[in-house]
Amino acid sequence: MIYSIVAIGDPVLKTKAKNLPTDLPAAELQQLIADMFETMYYAHGVGLAAPQIGKGVRLFVMDSGPMVEVDEEDREEDEVLEEPVKRAFLNPVMVSETGEEWGFEEGCLSIPGVRELVHRHADIVLRYEDENRQVHEEAFSGMAARIIQHEYDHLEGILFTDKLSGFKKQLLKGKLARISKGDVKHDYRMRFAADGKRR
Repeated sequence: MIYSIVAIGDPVLKTKAKNLPTDLPAAELQQLIADMFETMYYAHGVGLAAPQIGKGVRLFVMDSGPMVEVDEEDREEDEVLEEPVKRAFLNPVMVSETGEEWGFEEGCLSIPGVRELVHRHADIVLRYEDENRQVHEEAFSGMAARIIQHEYDHLEGILFTDKLSGFKKQLLKGKLARISKGDVKHDYRMRFAADGKRR
């Protein structure tokens, strides 16, 4: 099942998500994860958090593959390529964010047509449950760490635009307001809070 992506302006995107209940039936959980992956791929995303489909629970999925693919011609002989990470993260807790911050132009499925430079830590340690509810504590770096930080922010009610300077926010204010009302081009299903319609 492909969900509609919730656009900026919906309160669910600014609300801290709650832990997934321990008594959630396994089949229901597996279906939700499968649907989130399907929705993410349909929208050509590399990450998707549950609040972005209107569910205020601590769950996100990601597949960093498209972001870490490098042309063989552009690759240095001794360059170590980053391994892609495709995974579901349940009830994640950020243990640490370290390393030098680096900038990258980020976008978000909930804010189509907007890309801005965001600085994030190079290395993180995340504690989370996998889709079988087994607990892990794992280190990530590079693009995988960036995507995780972006999706984790969604669970905290934070959008990447919240991390921009006051001046940049002011410049984007009108555009973000138009997006929230549905005045934006998009090539995947979306839901806009202004009128409650799916398009």
